[in-house]
Amino acid sequence: MEQFSMLIGGRSVDAISGKTFESQNPYTGENWATIPDGGPEDVDAAVAAARSAFEGEWGAMTGFARAACLRRLGDLIGQDAERLAKLEVNDSGKLYREMLGQLNGLGGWYHYFAGLADKIEGAQIPSPNPNYLVYTRREPIGVVAAITPWNSPLLLMTFKLAPLLAAGCTVVIKPSEHAPASTLGFAELIEKAGFPAGTVNVVTGLSRETGAHLAGHPGVDKVAFTGSTATGKHVGQAAMENLNPVTLELGGKSPQVVFADADLQAAANGLVAGVFAATGQTCMAGSRLIVHADVHDELVRLVAERAASIKLGNPMDAETEMGPVANQPQYEKVLGYLDKAREEGATIAYGGVAEESLGSYFVQPTVLSVKPTDTVYREEVFGPVLSAVTFTDEDEAIKLANDTPYGLAGAVWTKDIHRGHRIAGKIRAGTVWINAYRAIAPSVPFGGFKQSGLGRENGLNGIDAYLETKAVWVELTGGTRDPFTLG
Repeated sequence: MEQFSMLIGGRSVDAISGKTFESQNPYTGENWATIPDGGPEDVDAAVAAARSAFEGEWGAMTGFARAACLRRLGDLIGQDAERLAKLEVNDSGKLYREMLGQLNGLGGWYHYFAGLADKIEGAQIPSPNPNYLVYTRREPIGVVAAITPWNSPLLLMTFKLAPLLAAGCTVVIKPSEHAPASTLGFAELIEKAGFPAGTVNVVTGLSRETGAHLAGHPGVDKVAFTGSTATGKHVGQAAMENLNPVTLELGGKSPQVVFADADLQAAANGLVAGVFAATGQTCMAGSRLIVHADVHDELVRLVAERAASIKLGNPMDAETEMGPVANQPQYEKVLGYLDKAREEGATIAYGGVAEESLGSYFVQPTVLSVKPTDTVYREEVFGPVLSAVTFTDEDEAIKLANDTPYGLAGAVWTKDIHRGHRIAGKIRAGTVWINAYRAIAPSVPFGGFKQSGLGRENGLNGIDAYLETKAVWVELTGGTRDPFTLG
């Protein structure tokens, strides 16, 4: 059993209560790590440490000094990529080859935002009264609560951590109880990168009470959350009790619209990437296939054929293409949706059941043809399940794509570039790919419409979310004026 500690105020610490819990490897089914079981009192200590750093050494550092810390952290992540990738695999069952690639590229987020840290500028604003100089300042919002999910802990944490540090904020991170170890392993790099004590704090806990206490903490100035829409609503309500702004990156049920003229081989490959990569456990999973009736049968056949050849197995093996579902509650949820799909008359082109020969939490990659009213088509499964419906004209395709409470992502597959841009403009989602799927970058904003969230992460929008704008008026004459008039 590996032992991990929390990071509070620059020190590796156990929970104040002394309690721990164990993290399970979803592939082996065995507990592999001992994690501190922090509670509200640990959150209080972490928030106090973050406040002290914000009002102290970190808050006094220039953007140039912050940028240097971020660059060092980015370099350290690259040097430690193999260790961190293995922690991710042990916790969540993600493929090692995917996690290693992700960790090798993760430093790029910190390098990108290091490039913005020393370029945070205000502006001089022309005043209608010549006796005043008016300018703005961009200042860090303060102490941030970052609550992160179990499906890609370090990547989705980085969507928050890199920009908030560039902005000059401090943070308390609460990772999911289902996959906390990689975040604790990452925390070991913070001191090495030169961040002052308390700038970054990590609290783990088994109880939902720990995260709820952090979300509603009166010592926090902003909350950033990634997770389900249902939990995001509770987080947002808790933040609003303190009138704190929130960034919420929530659920999705993203459409992939395939026209009859599309390259069907490329579309099939994109569908596999969109819903079977990461075992379908991504918020942006392209799990709704909206395909022209003329090519439905052929495309479903191609995707089912590829699904049948996907190699399930040990996520540490180089040839494995799909690992297990990350935890037992999610495994049972996915199987429940498949049972419901059969009840509602779905046609199963491939899969639809657990892969019991492998034990653990494996589910076969599943390809279904369904009705637009079917539960599996409308609700977020968060597993390797693709649900296909047909359309006959462009207007119907757009209507089907937007007939969802979600709006995180989507894709259009067509050789007609005019139609590609036209449909992309009409899909109500934060990210739309044309003839591609599942591509992201630190420089490109990411977030959702409707119940897929509030705000944007990454890019210039990402750092703006952690800055306040202050207006400063300077009286230039030194004289006095009528105190009972404005201006």
